[in-house]
Amino acid sequence: MSNIRFKGIMPALITPYDEKQKVKEKTVRALMDWHISQGVDGFYICGSTGEGPALKKETRMEMAEIAVDQAKGRSVIINHIGAPNILDALELTEHASTIGVDCIASLAPTYSFKYTEDELFDYYKRISDYTSTPVMVYATAAMGVSNFPRLMERLIQIPNIIGVKFTIRDYFELRKAKEVNGGDINLINGPDETLICGLAMGADGGIGTTYNLMPDWYVGLYNAFIAGDTKIALGFQSKCNRVTEALIRFSKNGAIKGVKAALQLKGFDVGDAVFPSHHYLHDELSVFKKDLESLGIIF
Repeated sequence: MSNIRFKGIMPALITPYDEKQKVKEKTVRALMDWHISQGVDGFYICGSTGEGPALKKETRMEMAEIAVDQAKGRSVIINHIGAPNILDALELTEHASTIGVDCIASLAPTYSFKYTEDELFDYYKRISDYTSTPVMVYATAAMGVSNFPRLMERLIQIPNIIGVKFTIRDYFELRKAKEVNGGDINLINGPDETLICGLAMGADGGIGTTYNLMPDWYVGLYNAFIAGDTKIALGFQSKCNRVTEALIRFSKNGAIKGVKAALQLKGFDVGDAVFPSHHYLHDELSVFKKDLESLGIIF
């Protein structure tokens, strides 16, 4: 069987929860239904956008169970299980395998330590040995690997490892990674603002934070690119990027709390970003709302 299992547009879904980190089930289900109605192919849950590494294991497990149930064969679920503690990561791996997610993904355990390529190989092999579910590596520049395609050549030989979520803004490296294993590697583009670049260099699809707000635009971008209409695809990319700029500006550092605030304005009771993230003041939110209205995100 080919390793290329997942294609298309997959939002890195935010995790709606209350002040006790109890998942807001009704919101998750409504949010997923809306995304599916917009044409997305799947969801990436409990990653950085889903605040997984900052949440309790129990919250992450609850989110995964709800997401798998709500997908009901309509979309795929890729569950990020990465955690600073390997025992937590293995427990999350076992849980994800039991409930039937379509794929397991993981960042390196922590960026506080600079792991060698051999240590990273051992980490992903440990995860893979713990499950029969497909496993996807999550590559970022923070891994500190000097030659990721070389490491991926080794990782793809591990049973169950099928590919990589490539969140590195180096498309020369992305192309080299896509050529690993004779091209039989499931490579998903990470950076939202350059999805079209990733697709041009061979990515099978995209996973992104801002997909939460404008899934139909990203679906339009992907479909136009696949159809060979790069002009329309680039138009969608430009529209999406203007929203990304607004999110970064109002989030001050990253876009997660901006995405959550925007979803609140769209009528989804998603809650706030996890402490110690500061919440918006009323005046800030008013300006943000006007910006999103002008960009066509809320009406």
